[in-house]
Amino acid sequence: MLLGCIADDLTGATDLSLMLSRQGMRTIQTTGVPGVPVDLNGVDAVVVALKSRSNPAHEAVAQSLAAADWLLTHGAQRLFFKYCSTFDSTAEGNIGPVTEALLERLGEDFTIACPAFPATGRSIYMGNLFVNGVPLAESPMRDHPLNPMRDSDLRRVLRRQTRCEVGHVPFADVDAGASAIIKAFERQRAAHHPIAIVDAISDAHLFEIGRAAVDLRLITGGSGVAIGLPSAYVEAGLLERLHPAPSVIQAPQGRGVILAGSCSAATRGQVKAAIEAGFPHYRIDPMNIATPGQAVMDVLDWLKVQDQTAIPLIYSSDDPAHVGQVQQKLGRDVAGHLIEGVMADIAKALPQIGFSRILVAGGETSGAVIHALGIKILSIGPEIDPGVPWTLSHSGPDLALALKSGNFGAVDFFLKAWSLLQ
Repeated sequence: MLLGCIADDLTGATDLSLMLSRQGMRTIQTTGVPGVPVDLNGVDAVVVALKSRSNPAHEAVAQSLAAADWLLTHGAQRLFFKYCSTFDSTAEGNIGPVTEALLERLGEDFTIACPAFPATGRSIYMGNLFVNGVPLAESPMRDHPLNPMRDSDLRRVLRRQTRCEVGHVPFADVDAGASAIIKAFERQRAAHHPIAIVDAISDAHLFEIGRAAVDLRLITGGSGVAIGLPSAYVEAGLLERLHPAPSVIQAPQGRGVILAGSCSAATRGQVKAAIEAGFPHYRIDPMNIATPGQAVMDVLDWLKVQDQTAIPLIYSSDDPAHVGQVQQKLGRDVAGHLIEGVMADIAKALPQIGFSRILVAGGETSGAVIHALGIKILSIGPEIDPGVPWTLSHSGPDLALALKSGNFGAVDFFLKAWSLLQ
């Protein structure tokens, strides 16, 4: 294993696994720190998926260090801390504390923070994060139910979370290429800036950042900044060769289903498109759940009478105004855990009634579903849209799974994903 990766949620881990696999690194993904032996023969990268994004900072740090220790013990030469490309993290949140803890564990004095992912509309300029050309604080992420992002300047966001000064590698240096970026890293070190935000607005920039960062023992960012690492590792002689990514996947026979728990604008658009395309659909409203067990039974009874060739859509996605009302009445955490629990219990029953191809929208929902199904290891299949692949389970039920971050995917994502399964 060359690269050991720690992701703060499940869909983010899958996103990073896809990026590394697509660029030629043989990659597997684990759910949590493995408690059983894992066959690492022929594996270039391991991505450990945690559920730490919205946890208290001390819990996120403890989980991340446990993952780091496992990866280092199993031969990882470098670490990658992966978080969302919209930098989901409150002032009390976890990106800064985890980054500091990992630097200390490795005995290193410098790393970068680069959540840019141009293919999904995330770019960084003058230290500010933009989402589809709109400053982060003016994007739909402003109203995220768990991590509302009200500041676009990532330097300020990180300074609220850390004990250190946060530096910046500006666009001019990035645009000048790897040599200029390396010199910028040296200036940041000299200025005693342990973390530097790095501008990037194109994939070409990410490839140059990868070349410049090839010797860093810790890299932090979204999956986009990993795009240049595999080829940079080959150039540096750290990796022998790259391997082609699969274009289709041999999925287990069975029915397909969609579970959508995200309330992001992207997922709401995908739900709307699927309904308009005629997908049978069932909406779960947390305000109408008397008992979770009965809600699950109602959904399963509905599934059993759907046409065997149809792809049912089960969703709780809703607009921010109604989400706010639900949170005000039930409490933010209670509302979220209620939906996650219902979706998880539905998922747990799906293999028993013939469903073996499951598409899940939402990081928290995906984490709950994978935990309920007892899946510990995933192999990475073909890309559906940037950041979202099909995967195959290698523990628990035999399933094909697509685990989508709420913000990812084109509007027709729910419609087209199935064509990549054989």
